[in-house]
Amino acid sequence: MATNFWELLQQHQGDLTKSGRTVADYLVQHAAEAQYLSISSLAKECCVAEATVFRFCRALGFEGYHEMRISLAQANATGALVNQHVPEPDADTAALCEHASALLMTTINGTQNNLSPEAVDKASELMHKARQVYCLGQGGSMYIANDICARFACISTKFRTAGDSHMQLITASLMTPEDVVLFVSYSGATRDMLETLRAAKAAGAKIILLTHYEDSPGAKLADIVLLCGAQESPLDSGNIPVKVALLYVAEVLVLRYTMDDPENANAAQDRTSEALAVKML
Repeated sequence: MATNFWELLQQHQGDLTKSGRTVADYLVQHAAEAQYLSISSLAKECCVAEATVFRFCRALGFEGYHEMRISLAQANATGALVNQHVPEPDADTAALCEHASALLMTTINGTQNNLSPEAVDKASELMHKARQVYCLGQGGSMYIANDICARFACISTKFRTAGDSHMQLITASLMTPEDVVLFVSYSGATRDMLETLRAAKAAGAKIILLTHYEDSPGAKLADIVLLCGAQESPLDSGNIPVKVALLYVAEVLVLRYTMDDPENANAAQDRTSEALAVKML
């Protein structure tokens, strides 16, 4: 079987349904953007059902959407796409610094454009009313969630985290309607995350999701969705610009939370800063 995505597409053109050819046409015309789309987003762009996209993937010989998306990204990486700028193999460190800076600025600007101020306001309000706020994530996102929790812990004792996916599921099952989950997931579609969010929702807890995909399964379970604008290729999972985008959203949320109750927040920060200053002597 051919391994190049475009070879596979050409090889299986005759196997596609009319709606499958719609998906194929979109991928041909929007190859660079399509590799960043979730199955829900691609289906929406093509005006077809998710099942149609899945059948398209199977018609090309892929097990599912993720495998197809990786193949598309690999084809893009070797295809000299327009607007795809990568450092030359002999680039010096100064050029790499400029490249990294451009990536991060693009990430921040994209996130600023995607983030809804109204959603941030509502998220802050939910957290202020909450008995406890659980900052959760899985895989690399768990470390980001821990950083967010540590940042909020300097303001209030209501912020918690909860270990791995098993501990998160146990914690979610014991939540109450007075609790809030602040979950970090770029894809918004991992199976363990969905199990945790369903358990939290069944317990009555409110859910705030930090993600890139507003039409992801996790977003459908969330009460509030905070969007980051960074794009992550399936060939570059866990890249630093995505982490920066998520932390940018978190910082905006921290600022809003602080400004919504400045007296208590500033007093708490003064006390924690004083405690840490003594520790450093």
